[in-house]
Amino acid sequence: MSNSKNFALIGAAGYIAPRHMHAIKNLGHHLAVAYDINDSVGIIDSISPQSEFFTDFERFYDYAHRLKRDPATALDYVSICSPNYLHHPHITAGLRLGADVICEKPLVPTPELLDDLALVERETGKRVYNILQLRHHDAILALRQKVAAAPANTKFDVTLTYITSRGKWYLESWKGDPRQSFGVATNIGVHFYDMLHFVFGKLQDNVVHYSGETKAAGYLEYERARVRWFLSIDANDLPDDVKGRKTTYRSIDINGEELEFSEGFTELHKVSYEEILAGRGYGLEDARHCIETVNVIRTASCVSDGEARMHPVVAHLL
Repeated sequence: MSNSKNFALIGAAGYIAPRHMHAIKNLGHHLAVAYDINDSVGIIDSISPQSEFFTDFERFYDYAHRLKRDPATALDYVSICSPNYLHHPHITAGLRLGADVICEKPLVPTPELLDDLALVERETGKRVYNILQLRHHDAILALRQKVAAAPANTKFDVTLTYITSRGKWYLESWKGDPRQSFGVATNIGVHFYDMLHFVFGKLQDNVVHYSGETKAAGYLEYERARVRWFLSIDANDLPDDVKGRKTTYRSIDINGEELEFSEGFTELHKVSYEEILAGRGYGLEDARHCIETVNVIRTASCVSDGEARMHPVVAHLL
């Protein structure tokens, strides 16, 4: 008997969707049906051309529901790559289709909506899994081991800088609308906040120094680290030695040493799927910490509490 699982994909035209499609195919599973309001999904032709596709959610849901009539076609998983503000209704729809759900970050914007997902899990008997791919990155795993091996009273000084240039389209899209993306810190930063918790433990302090539509900065203190962070989609924030050569700059400085993790991202979705399918995926409670973190960042008032806790870039913004 084949171990192949049946998948549906919501948000098939999104940037990250091809990584999910490739993970499903490369692990020997079947993408039965995909949905997106946008029909620019030609990538499916080179991955899973036989998949059904719909641009109306009602038709997608009706088709997926009819698949339940036959155990051979019933959906095992619904993967979600839709805009952030639609994650909650799409997750609950997937659960009510009788499938487990695999969703991109952020699952939801608030702890209260996370609690609601837990309720729907109990109602349906199905599970929600979050893609927390940095937890599978070799460099991050090595850092976690290094921190765990350090004396218990050691607290690391970390400076996190992430600049990923975006054109004018970004602010015209759903990503530029804080009602839909929940702001730049949530949209591009949530996986970093999860990684920091994964490596350095529980969060003890969360302060925002700057918040705008294209960048944000603040201070996070964990059990094992003091973190000054800066996130931006503005190309003008790129270091001078990077401008003109690259559009993205990632830097994590730990006690004066640079953590190199610019490579190794291409297979992380496949690894995430392997772990989920093996019963070792990250669920709702694993995601709670980063959801609480971004919820505070999104709603906090900006403060100025001394240069020692501010990212070096902040002085030029205030």
